[in-house]
Amino acid sequence: MAWVITKLCRDCVDMSCVEVCPVDCIVQHKDEGANGAWPNQLYIDPDECINCGVCEPECPWEAIFEDEQVPEVFQEDIALNAKIVDTRDEFDVPEKPDKPIPSPEEIQANKEKWGYNA
Repeated sequence: MAWVITKLCRDCVDMSCVEVCPVDCIVQHKDEGANGAWPNQLYIDPDECINCGVCEPECPWEAIFEDEQVPEVFQEDIALNAKIVDTRDEFDVPEKPDKPIPSPEEIQANKEKWGYNA
């Protein structure tokens, strides 16, 4: 079992999760956006993830779920995170930029944008 970063991270990319990951399994594509093949978001390498779960409470966008708990609307994100295994050399562990913490209203608007009503 591994954790999955869903599209709730897309174009938000806070990276608080990166700072707490003990094994550097949270990555970003070197070519942010990669012509649509790799949306601008963070991903969890399922082979590197040790299932510690410390990333999940750190994500202000609430974009991280255990793979078995990923909501139906984000099921395709499981396979997208798993694809990293075959293209690992295209990803790096990113540096955290200075970004303000999103407001509860911004978080709710992002969920609504992706059709997630939690």
